[in-house]
Amino acid sequence: MPENQHRDPFEDRLTAALRDTGDGFDADRAALVAGGEARGRRARLRRRTGVLGGAAGIALIGVGGALLLPSGGDGAGAGGTTPAAGPSATAASPAPAARYSGDDLVRALGELLPEGRVSKEAARGVGPGLSPFAQVVFDDGEGAAAVGVGLRRVEPGSREVRELTRCPDRTVVDHDACTSSRLADGSLLMLFQGYEYPDRRVDTKRWSAQLVTPEGQHVTVSEWNSPAEKDAPITRDKPPLTPDQLRKVATADVWRRVVDAIPEAPARKAPAPEASPRRPEPSGAAISRTLVPLLPEGVDVVSRGQQETGYAHVVLDDGEGASLVQINVQPDMRDVAGQLYADAETRPDGTLLATSRGPGEKGGSGVVMWTADTMRPDGLRVVVSAFNTGAQHKAATREAPVLTMEQLERIALSPEWKRLR
Repeated sequence: MPENQHRDPFEDRLTAALRDTGDGFDADRAALVAGGEARGRRARLRRRTGVLGGAAGIALIGVGGALLLPSGGDGAGAGGTTPAAGPSATAASPAPAARYSGDDLVRALGELLPEGRVSKEAARGVGPGLSPFAQVVFDDGEGAAAVGVGLRRVEPGSREVRELTRCPDRTVVDHDACTSSRLADGSLLMLFQGYEYPDRRVDTKRWSAQLVTPEGQHVTVSEWNSPAEKDAPITRDKPPLTPDQLRKVATADVWRRVVDAIPEAPARKAPAPEASPRRPEPSGAAISRTLVPLLPEGVDVVSRGQQETGYAHVVLDDGEGASLVQINVQPDMRDVAGQLYADAETRPDGTLLATSRGPGEKGGSGVVMWTADTMRPDGLRVVVSAFNTGAQHKAATREAPVLTMEQLERIALSPEWKRLR
């Protein structure tokens, strides 16, 4: 079974949204996640089997409300070393059609940071088909730390917005704190304090803020307790900006004006309607309601959680230790049957059944994962996995999962899943 088959929804959403933010600003791989998960699930399942697992977070920056000066630059980047200063009192508000270079974004970010030194600047300005970003190394005298901001548009009121600004479940995403709130202007803001690596193999902290306005302006600010998000020594106990400072930087008006200057993407030709429209994924709440009655007697449901659609999980305990159980339910997946079920058993009714036993994927010591993966003849796919721990990123709490492989198969093959809509 491919090693990435059980990626966490929060991590995947972050990865896809960061990819949209730009190749140069690689800050939000673990949590800008929220944005692309809805689009990415079907593509992921074309390549691998499985349910979803654990992950990381996103980050937002600083203080103040600096303004950007428009420039005629092409946004190729910024370089050199500049001192961070207080918000500019003289910067002019740009016209709606203004262009912003990478230097403009670096200058605005530096003005929003507290007293300290800014170096190792990288940025991309506004341009057709590009998402602007700025990233610097900031040192307030307590140690160098990477800080970055990414900007783009999202569809107001969309599922992507809800995923971007919803705090992750600690069962699947290890973190220290997270808050999500609606601001007075209707914007949604998530402040996240977590880690770069879901398995904590290196204790690099990632703190972030994600802001989405009612107009669809998406601002992401991220910071670490090291001068780079990965492969750099930890230089301080925690990132330099407090959650309140992250909030102030993320909500600065300057970033909204930059997003407004991003050229609109060309309208795409609507695809021809399918002869048989795909059924929507069932809600996570409906999956959870269906799963619990299918569990064997003698186990207690310690906690439960779900995504908006397609996924749910429960933590069970039979008195021998906590055990996580995850489930994905997806309709109309016949297009991936040949890739995923080449060696599967075919049941009398035509349902394909593949099972596997292997190690966990989030770094927890001694963790194992048992999976029953099924697809009905009509393309309905149900995948159930169980672990010998209550959270994949934590050490094993028991020798084997609470559910046997036979019980996993029985749950995945239950006719109840065909009744979900």
